[in-house]
Amino acid sequence: MINIDEKNLKHGVLGLVMAITEVIRDALKLQAVRRVKSGRLTNEEVKRLGTALAELDKAIEEIKEEQGVTEAVQGVRDNLDDLANDVVNKILNPKKWEEQIGTRNTTKVG
Repeated sequence: MINIDEKNLKHGVLGLVMAITEVIRDALKLQAVRRVKSGRLTNEEVKRLGTALAELDKAIEEIKEEQGVTEAVQGVRDNLDDLANDVVNKILNPKKWEEQIGTRNTTKVG
């Protein structure tokens, strides 16, 4: 029989969902900055955009606190950051990546 701790499962899934929500929010913020810097938005549009993003930040933080998943979200975000850094590093340093693969393939098990 498999025992599943529903509380840990809930925190894990909700932590993942909230982390993805934060990543999307961060992308929205970057896009908003680009739009503001383009100079094509009116002052009113800039103000509405800022207000909407601030409300989104507040809602995300409230949900994380209410559900007790702040640490779970941070853990997922840290792991996503590490993964992204690894991918970027492999793209920017393909020789190093090839060397690492070659080293792993030639390592003999005792």
